[in-house]
Amino acid sequence: MGAGSVRARYLVYFQYLGTDFNGVAAVRGAQHAIGVQNYLEEAAERLNSVVPVKFTISSRTDAGVHALSNAAHLDVQRRSGRPPFSPEVLTQALNTHLRHPAIRVLQAFRVPSHFHARHAATSRTYLYRLATGCHRPDQLPVFERNRCWALRADCLDVAAMREAAQHLLGTHDFRAFQSAGSPATSPVRTLRRASVSPDPASSPFVLPEESRRLRFWSLEFESQSFLYRQVRRMTSVLVAVGLGALMPAQVKMILESQDPLGRHQSRVAPAHGLFLKAVLYEGFGPASMCPQSP
Repeated sequence: MGAGSVRARYLVYFQYLGTDFNGVAAVRGAQHAIGVQNYLEEAAERLNSVVPVKFTISSRTDAGVHALSNAAHLDVQRRSGRPPFSPEVLTQALNTHLRHPAIRVLQAFRVPSHFHARHAATSRTYLYRLATGCHRPDQLPVFERNRCWALRADCLDVAAMREAAQHLLGTHDFRAFQSAGSPATSPVRTLRRASVSPDPASSPFVLPEESRRLRFWSLEFESQSFLYRQVRRMTSVLVAVGLGALMPAQVKMILESQDPLGRHQSRVAPAHGLFLKAVLYEGFGPASMCPQSP
């Protein structure tokens, strides 16, 4: 560190539409694939930090997955005699220099130098959007494409899906819902919440004459952390229950089997229906103002 220069660490919240990206993580050395992190770090170059700015992402998302709110920490070291950026100035500067319209920095906070965006998260919530009554791909409004999983079925047995979701709540070995390539050292996770609900209002992008046919549904899952593709595999199984291909009790059997290669649990819901909805921290960011889920 240069004499007199001060390194400041920030927690930054950001959102993105994942359609154009090879996931959130930076892609190094590739010509035709790029991650959200590449654009964030490119924008951060304009901060003129003494040391290049690197984003440490809280929650990695796959290609095509969206985020209403992801988080990362970064260090900015200004030249000697210059005070640290205020969180507001940092947010504005990053947004000014971002070159992709599908990424937006929401808010920034100063945090201690030992803060870690991935390890310190106390809660992560994912939202998965479904559409029913879409018998052909061209029946889905263009504004909803790549924003939900369009099902040909006219309806879902939501009561059965909710009953099945109850079997997933609590602390379990979730390896039956884990895809290969997970860096996790343990498959044990605690699922705090798993909800299935109709969207309170029809999509604003659905024309009145289509609103009786098309319906939208939301699945939400909350945990401190998830295994690789766990949410998309749990979603696929719950959809199978909603379509009548599985009974709710079979979800408990799948969970207890600890077999990720079974017929139903090996199926992965499409990436484009998944949104990272929230990442919370104790004492920092919006978490300091929001009650924690029990």
